[in-house]
Amino acid sequence: MAHLLILELPGGNDTDLLQAAMDRGDTFTFLTAQQDHYQQQPKVWDMLGAARDILEITPFDYAEVEARVLAIHAISAFDAVLCLIDTRVVEAARLAARLGCRHLNHASAVLLRDKFNVRCRLRERGIAQPEFELATSNAMLTTVVEHMGLPVLIKPCDGYGSQNIIVLRYPEDRDPLLCPLDDFLPSHADYGLGVLATDRLLVERYMPGTVIGCDTMTIDGRHRLLGINEKIFFEPPSFAIRGGCFKANTLAFQEIEQYVFAALDAVDFDWGAAHTELMITDDGPRLIEINPRLVGAKIARLVGYALDASVHKDLIALHVGETVPPRTAGANGYAVTRWLVANEEGAFDHVDLPNSDDPRIRCVEILKKPGDYVGPPFENADRIGYVMVCSHSQHEAELLADAFIAQCKLTIYPL
Repeated sequence: MAHLLILELPGGNDTDLLQAAMDRGDTFTFLTAQQDHYQQQPKVWDMLGAARDILEITPFDYAEVEARVLAIHAISAFDAVLCLIDTRVVEAARLAARLGCRHLNHASAVLLRDKFNVRCRLRERGIAQPEFELATSNAMLTTVVEHMGLPVLIKPCDGYGSQNIIVLRYPEDRDPLLCPLDDFLPSHADYGLGVLATDRLLVERYMPGTVIGCDTMTIDGRHRLLGINEKIFFEPPSFAIRGGCFKANTLAFQEIEQYVFAALDAVDFDWGAAHTELMITDDGPRLIEINPRLVGAKIARLVGYALDASVHKDLIALHVGETVPPRTAGANGYAVTRWLVANEEGAFDHVDLPNSDDPRIRCVEILKKPGDYVGPPFENADRIGYVMVCSHSQHEAELLADAFIAQCKLTIYPL
């Protein structure tokens, strides 16, 4: 039985890691900067009731965090540090090094929290990627866009979850009323749990193509590709993901695997899970970004359905030093997800789900609460809920998932 230190929950509500720890018989201590965020969610708070300790440290001062963690460690030693949210991976890596736990090294964690610095490292290592520049002020942003020319994509260097992304494709997109570059910063972006944006902007050449997510596990610098998730998006200008299809690793992915492993090696990724997003272009795979944590938005559950295995349990085993067997496709090797969204603005009331006892429908979850604001999807946070479907056929799984979403009936009240 291992003692785990878990920092926050992905999405502020994803308890799959807690469930995996309890299923394994592990104990865990939970570290948060905002305990009331979880207390306001009865199901989440109920699961956190299984924690050995809950440490709330507000503001999230690292010196105090380390002192409190070391005090518990002296009584009951931690066997692993686990963090599945981008905004705390640096602190998690630092704590793991202090505790002597297996974890992504601190230098790589710091590097991976700045997308511009990652681009610079990959350029040094000769890895093909889009043209890019940095902007840290409105004047600099305007100059960079004029220098690069259209089309370009603008995103925060420390962002995640498709938040605060802008694409300028055509000259009319430069209309100050549509995209005022001279009033872009400060963004006042709040990532939650006490973390604010740094307002460093990455401006890069916009790449057309197919977006895929590549999920890997790394043990002492040796990478394993679990598979790829081909993603589909809502119509522009949205950057919200409408769904995807996860496929277990096969020999058909060798070019992708080689590119992803080269990128991970370039940033000295040595331990843990990573979710690397690529654009498959006419010139081959090109990096979108490397996320130094398990894939979010419940997609880790989707991966598990395709592999007939819990990737959360595998992640815990990897960090505590247990053997993690290679994973291949399960009986239903295609796992598809589709997200439910609103077509108009309003206050969410409820959704009537279609009646179905089809065993291929593996999971349905509604994430919004009555009274929550909903509207047409622009970023992933606008999504209401999802369905996950497994089948031996990708086409069959996609048809079933699309039909399920089409039959959902939303009730939304005007604001």
